[in-house]
Amino acid sequence: MKTLFSCLLAAILLISCKNDKTPETSESAVIDKKPSLEGVWQMVGYYNYMDNKITDSFMSSDTYKQIKIYTPTKVMWSRLNKQDSTDWFGYGNYKITDSTLRETIVYGSNSMNKAIEKNNEFKFELVVNENTFNQIELDENGDRILSENYIRIE
Repeated sequence: MKTLFSCLLAAILLISCKNDKTPETSESAVIDKKPSLEGVWQMVGYYNYMDNKITDSFMSSDTYKQIKIYTPTKVMWSRLNKQDSTDWFGYGNYKITDSTLRETIVYGSNSMNKAIEKNNEFKFELVVNENTFNQIELDENGDRILSENYIRIE
């Protein structure tokens, strides 16, 4: 009985001390680097949707530009439209999830301030990659209406 116990104990010790580890592949070892909005982005165009399919697209130009700047918690954007004398810019907070962008605009240009008196929170579907992102406006049924498409410039 003593011999059986000693053999069993030795086997347990050998199994527990066995070092057959391969390079770490556990979840904690894998760095999950999610794309971030932090940085400076330039809008390159729009998509219009019907029945959740792109029906039309418009590209930005020298006469129509929009820039967004994101810090870890803040957003600021400005728009240049040389064909319109109305100034548009806004500043506020934002939060993202894997699939949504929520901007809460605190203040902006006179035109924007009038708009945010009615609603200062803007929620979008978000598709983000390392150097591009799309903020997609949805209707009350969750169908896509319009997408602003951006590239990272810094």
